[in-house]
Amino acid sequence: MKTTYLLSSVVTCLCTAVAALAVDPARLGADLTPLGGEKAGNADGTIPAWTGGITTPPAGYKPGDHHPDPFAGESPLFVITPANAAQYADKLTAGQQALLKAYADYSIPVYRTHRSASNPQRIYDATKKYATTAVLTEGGNGISGCIEGIPFPQPENGLQVIWNHLVRFRGIAAERFIGQAAPQRDGSYNLVQFEDEFLFNYVRDDIPQAELIKQLVADNVLLYYKQAVIAPARLAGSILVVHETMDQIKEKRRAWIYNAGQRRVRLAPSVEYDNPGTASDGMRTSDQFDMFNGAPALYEWNLVGKKEMYVPYNSYRLHSDQVKVADIIKPLHINQDLTRYELHRVWVVEATLKPGANNLYSRRTFYVDEDSWQVLAVDQYDGRGQLWRASEAHCINYYDVQTFWSTLEVHTDLQAGRYLAFGLDNENRMYNFAIKRSPQDYTPAKLRQEGVR
Repeated sequence: MKTTYLLSSVVTCLCTAVAALAVDPARLGADLTPLGGEKAGNADGTIPAWTGGITTPPAGYKPGDHHPDPFAGESPLFVITPANAAQYADKLTAGQQALLKAYADYSIPVYRTHRSASNPQRIYDATKKYATTAVLTEGGNGISGCIEGIPFPQPENGLQVIWNHLVRFRGIAAERFIGQAAPQRDGSYNLVQFEDEFLFNYVRDDIPQAELIKQLVADNVLLYYKQAVIAPARLAGSILVVHETMDQIKEKRRAWIYNAGQRRVRLAPSVEYDNPGTASDGMRTSDQFDMFNGAPALYEWNLVGKKEMYVPYNSYRLHSDQVKVADIIKPLHINQDLTRYELHRVWVVEATLKPGANNLYSRRTFYVDEDSWQVLAVDQYDGRGQLWRASEAHCINYYDVQTFWSTLEVHTDLQAGRYLAFGLDNENRMYNFAIKRSPQDYTPAKLRQEGVR
């Protein structure tokens, strides 16, 4: 009866256009990209038209390779430095301006813009199919009336933009071997190595859509996640499994951890909101993973609008296996010579902590790519309203699966003069998007089996 009632609710949402009064699906693929970005370039030609993004790997690429840079022969158009920062301030985030002010050797190399983001056709089809039926539920803490695609390709408020980020396509399942470093001010660091994997339940194609809708409604799980610490030895052996719920106010995310010392599985302590990220030295919160994740319930979300900004994009050099981790990690900030910034249109969303709510960050400003709905940068403010941390996601198109996703997240604490680099994959095997997983691979019983091996 519960499943029947919930399915009835989904059908009701599918027949309701309340949340999409201004949405015109006919524009998707016409004057808008299939995911809702402006297809045309800008007036002065510094942002080109979107023509489909990268849809095929370059010649010579093999699955398992670090993705070769399609733009390797290009040089910066110009470099923003502390000396000329004022000239470009209107296209810089508050965090970027603060970094340029704080560090005399900080620079932002700006390259020609390439709108490389792409998704598989089925994601485009689903986005158009459900564009007028997707709705926010439970005060914005969940979504309904959609599957697979971007729920709000023509957003009317900040919450819709954030939900587009939360459910964007990142493959169906993925396995990653990545490093994390939180350098001291002198540049010394210890590298923490993770093996993690995802099953993105929302975009699965191994079961019929009707069955997937039933499962999403019945289980309330957006994605499944597993994270194992594999180095250094003093931290190795612990494994975390998370069920990310669609509506985390209705039902909090479920999490279990295998403790190698005790050789047992137990419910994990809180892995949400502003609790510290795993082995991050207090340099990021749980909800900063993937730039933002989890329930949006603590904030009021204001859609400021769309703006042209210099943002990290097509960061293939930071992804390269020809670069060592030591080449990237430097005192005070990463090696900016290896970065790439481009001019892109981004949605700007201001999140302000609700009265009575508690979080380390009283305010956050998000900069969200119009072509992929990936959060590219975030400015985070402390309880006094002072800029505290600046975050950037250096992204590439993983063209073997057509997803635009980060290869390295950098979270800089401007007050402490330190930063956290998460996602270092240069000396590790490449992401594996070919793994096959099901929800049964993320149960406490399965975690117990894996832990005792």
